[in-house]
Amino acid sequence: MQAIRSRAPIFLALLLVLCFIILDQMVGDWGRATGGFSNLVLFFNESLWPPDWSVIEPRSYPPCESNNLLEVTCSPAWIGMIETIRIALVSTVFGMVISLPIAILAARNISSGWLSYGARLVLAASRSLPSLIWAIFFVILVGFGPFAGVLAMTIYTVGYLGKLQYETIEGMDGTPLEAANSMGLSRIESSLGVVIPESANSLISQAIFMFEYNVRHGTVIGIVGAGGIGYEIKNNLAFLQYDRVFAYLLIIFVVVILIDMISIFARSFFTEESDVERPTWAGVFLPVGLTQVK
Repeated sequence: MQAIRSRAPIFLALLLVLCFIILDQMVGDWGRATGGFSNLVLFFNESLWPPDWSVIEPRSYPPCESNNLLEVTCSPAWIGMIETIRIALVSTVFGMVISLPIAILAARNISSGWLSYGARLVLAASRSLPSLIWAIFFVILVGFGPFAGVLAMTIYTVGYLGKLQYETIEGMDGTPLEAANSMGLSRIESSLGVVIPESANSLISQAIFMFEYNVRHGTVIGIVGAGGIGYEIKNNLAFLQYDRVFAYLLIIFVVVILIDMISIFARSFFTEESDVERPTWAGVFLPVGLTQVK
């Protein structure tokens, strides 16, 4: 072990050198990067700044049916962001319900070899294409709108979450499984009575993380017409309204940060280490040093 640790820096240095060599072969002409920063500054000043905050103003058409007193709920940004969150929530729940049985079949400590490899093949096929490609496929299949987004994100969630789930199941303590086998329990009884309860903390934590991921990536699939705030971004890009696009990006950034903070707080209640102190909201929003000041 000591020899491996001593060689780790050498291995990392060689790996970095190899990556730079490969990058140099791909780039070819490094001179193209010399004016990149100045071009970015020019584009930012002329096209992005200041952001067009009219995206949070009530839309004129189609008429908003909201009875809420807050006018922002009738804005394109609000409607698009809420639709993105809905797509992420529905696809995460559907994906989790579908992926868990497949993950149990894929776990080698539960299922036989041929059944395990078959289930893994299904999960690999689900995540072999990015959700953006799945979204294009379902837009062609069922048309524009959030339904295509839900289908695309659900398929990708099955593959991505299923892999995390069967790895968690394979890493669980084998003693409960051995006890279940000695009692003569069937595979279904062992899964429902032993595997899922023993792995519940990790499985729930993974589902919360998947929802967070789907919210972030759900903004992308809308660009191809699968609903959500990405659809609004696509429309503004078509008319070169970059200041409005920049406003949307800032809104997405804020919402993703908030969801990330809430996700961190929620996942902390499902960690396996029972002796770890649960964080407070102040600990989520503030650095550790500030929260420890008496």
